[in-house]
Order: sequence, then structure tokens, then C-alpha cells
Amino acid sequence: MFGDSSSGVERSVEQTLGHLRAIDTASTPNDQPLTLEDLYRQQRMRMVRLAILLVDEPATAEDVVQEAFTGLYRNWSGLRDAKAAIGYLRTAVVNGSRSVLRRRKTAREYQPPHQADARSAESLAMLTAEHQAVVAALGELPPRQREVLVLRYYGNLTEAEIAEATGVSKGTVKSTASRGLEALQKVMRSH
Repeated sequence: MFGDSSSGVERSVEQTLGHLRAIDTASTPNDQPLTLEDLYRQQRMRMVRLAILLVDEPATAEDVVQEAFTGLYRNWSGLRDAKAAIGYLRTAVVNGSRSVLRRRKTAREYQPPHQADARSAESLAMLTAEHQAVVAALGELPPRQREVLVLRYYGNLTEAEIAEATGVSKGTVKSTASRGLEALQKVMRSH
């Protein structure tokens, strides 16, 4: 799909993020939520994990998700159905994460950056050493590459769904995923 040279890395990314997706899927009932409260109960942790994978900081991820649900509440009456609400939330979380990363970048220009391992012990305990290496390497990718890979392998979205959530074309999604897998492979080799 994204090239033979990165197929091993692609498998690792798919296994790691697929493992997290399976945890979320197992905890989410298959019936569609009927109310905002149902949607919050069913989708909150999935959206938080998505945000953590994008911003690499649990407290910030919680804030991003809260803002997404606040926006959803404001627009609840204008949504077609629960599936549209989930798409709205996903897009809001991606956009909120982008804003966080932009603010971080701006802040780093004025302050020396610091490295902090903000992953929770319980989130890392769920992962094997190989999976932990993949998640750590994802944190070193440029934001768009990280977004595309996380949405593809954790979110299990199609190229069209990723394009919609990120606001880029399907071709950009495909090329970004390919470059992201190559970059991930280089990062993992260097560690």
C-alpha cells in the first residue's frame, strides 16, 4: 500500500495502533448513540486516546476532547445523525490537536524546549516494548505525518475519511502516509 521498503514498519504501526483500536472497539457498544450523553460515554476515551497519540500529553488531550464535545454540544441540533457526530468529533480533535501543536511550536521559539515523557504508566503497560518503540517514534514525526498514520492505523479510517478529517486531498494523504512510514522507519532504526 505505501511501498515495500517500509512494510515492516507499516506492520509494526498497524499492530500497535490496531492493538489500541481493539481495546477501544471492545469497550464501545455497536449500537449508535442516541443522545449527546450516550455519545460522550461511548466515544470520549476513544477520542482522548486519539488526541494523546497526536499531542503526546494526556492532560492536553483531555482538554482537546472537552473542547470538541463543547463544540458538538453547540452544533448538536444541526447534525444529521450520530455517525455525523462522530465525524464531527474526530475532525474537531484533529484540528484541536493541530492548534495545540502550533502553540507549542510558537512557545518553543521563546523558551528552551524540554523533553517530558508524559505518557501514563497504564497506557504504556498495555503495550509491549516493540509497541512502545513505535509510539515513541510516532512522537518524533512531523505533525501531519503523525496525524495521517494515527488516523489510518489507530482510527482505521480510509484515505477519504482521513482527507476529510484533516482537510487535505486523498493524494496528499497517500503521499504523507508513505513519507511518514519511511520517516518512522528511520527514527526506529536510529534508536
